[in-house]
Amino acid sequence: MNKLTKRIITLLAVLVMVLPLATFGNRAASSVQAATTSKSTHVITDQAGNKVAVPKKVKRVAVVGSVWPLPSVIAVFFNSADKIVSMPKPSMVAAKSSLLSELYPGILKSKTSSNDGVSINTEELKKSKPDVVFYGADDPKLGKQLQSAGFAAVAVSVSKWHFDTIATQNHWIDLLSKIFPKNNKAKVVKDYSNQVYQRVQKKVKNIKPADQQTVFFLRQYSSSAITTGGVDSFGQYWAKAIGAKNVVNTPNSNNSTIVNMEQIYKWNPDKILITNFNTAQPKDLYNNTVGNFDWSKVKAVKDKQVYKMPLGMYRSYTPGIDTPLTLLWMAKTVYPKQFKDVNIIKETKTYYKKVFKINLTDKQANKIFNPGKSSWKN
Repeated sequence: MNKLTKRIITLLAVLVMVLPLATFGNRAASSVQAATTSKSTHVITDQAGNKVAVPKKVKRVAVVGSVWPLPSVIAVFFNSADKIVSMPKPSMVAAKSSLLSELYPGILKSKTSSNDGVSINTEELKKSKPDVVFYGADDPKLGKQLQSAGFAAVAVSVSKWHFDTIATQNHWIDLLSKIFPKNNKAKVVKDYSNQVYQRVQKKVKNIKPADQQTVFFLRQYSSSAITTGGVDSFGQYWAKAIGAKNVVNTPNSNNSTIVNMEQIYKWNPDKILITNFNTAQPKDLYNNTVGNFDWSKVKAVKDKQVYKMPLGMYRSYTPGIDTPLTLLWMAKTVYPKQFKDVNIIKETKTYYKKVFKINLTDKQANKIFNPGKSSWKN
């Protein structure tokens, strides 16, 4: 065997020993990287069915798109607004007008620039450095935009549960509890809200059809138009949940159904419930100063049965933290005799303390059910 052959054999022997070590080293490095990723994130399924890897330690969150009540839910969930770095402008307007900013003044520091409640400027959003971005599940295009920009984008649905506000609230809290397991409140919220729902059902199930009250929701209005909730809306759910009838029975009508006064005269509702998506108060209907319309012919106005809906952490027509309380308030308002035993202030303080460990004063609880004439616009 010549010297050249010996050198080749020796070199091959060295390579046989070194290559496996090098390969093992690369595999080990890959495993370490995978383990690091696994330890820092966990995968959740959002409410659009997407699998999303979210950080286990989330310090900064943003809310964009159409889920306007969500910042208030997040604030109460943590009993702090410190994590919220960006939120839709309509959410901020509601926060300024509601009890939310009184309990959590830090929420007023949240950015709203280029976050109008519909679209989002991702470059502007990046400046807030959110760990997780929540967006409306009904806008997959927005979800893709956020994902492409590198955000951990989590879809939250408003309509998946057919406008059932109790179920929607429960699922929102369940989703937050999965992302933030140390703050898990899913069971206590679900148990409490379902108990309130069953309590209401027990009292209204014996109301005869002839005795059922008819309800009209004054959602929004202008000088020339009125919008309300139709058969596919939160209004429909609320009415059904308290054993009443939503007067709007137009097929395929939704949360923003346009109606005219002639239709309202025909329906002639027993009760009118005014949402906080407009500035009107009951006295405005009694004084006939809502839009360019004549409300004086409507039964609810004649009988002084017009009521402003609560404004707690957010506008109560939609799902939110105050949903169980809104259900009780609405049942008591529409059927005062059946629910004369309900002390809504006591119920409110008990709910916040038992479920969220928040101690409200009587004044704060009263403020929820006596909202001022605040603006709802940006």
